Amino acid sequence: MTRLTIRGKVIKFGDNVDTDVILPGPYLVHTDPKELAKHAMEGLDPKFPEKAADGVIVVGGKNFGCGSSREQAPIALKYAGVKCVLAESFARIFYRNSITIGLPVLVCQGVSGKVKEGDMLVVNLQTGKVEDKTNGSVWEATRLPEFIMEILEDGGLIEHLKRRIKTNE
Repeated sequence: MTRLTIRGKVIKFGDNVDTDVILPGPYLVHTDPKELAKHAMEGLDPKFPEKAADGVIVVGGKNFGCGSSREQAPIALKYAGVKCVLAESFARIFYRNSITIGLPVLVCQGVSGKVKEGDMLVVNLQTGKVEDKTNGSVWEATRLPEFIMEILEDGGLIEHLKRRIKTNE
């Protein structure tokens, strides 16, 4: 179950971070999420899994998650320790795949220029409020619709559907 408030240090990337660098192609043969996590962001930062292990918030620029529609990319991020992704915009399929597996992703205009690597952020998923505890700034991300919040709170789409089926029995 996702908490409404997420805290984590920033690991920052730029524009057009594609799924090929989020999870390089040779690792798509793996089905274990923990094995995928070992190779998360390997195309940009081979030490990313080590840095993310204690839980981080990834900040990206425009078009985060572009490229192929590989659903393993957000899985690798989530299991590597990413609690949330904030970006100026997302590729639609990456956004959708992230919500499906229970990884919060929020559009936040100008975020890449507002934070630095290592800043401590607090993100309220319910309101969209983002606080940078390091520099004291506060801004708003696009608020998630209630149905997406329900999916995230249930831990992803599969768990959400299981809960709904049980409720209707």
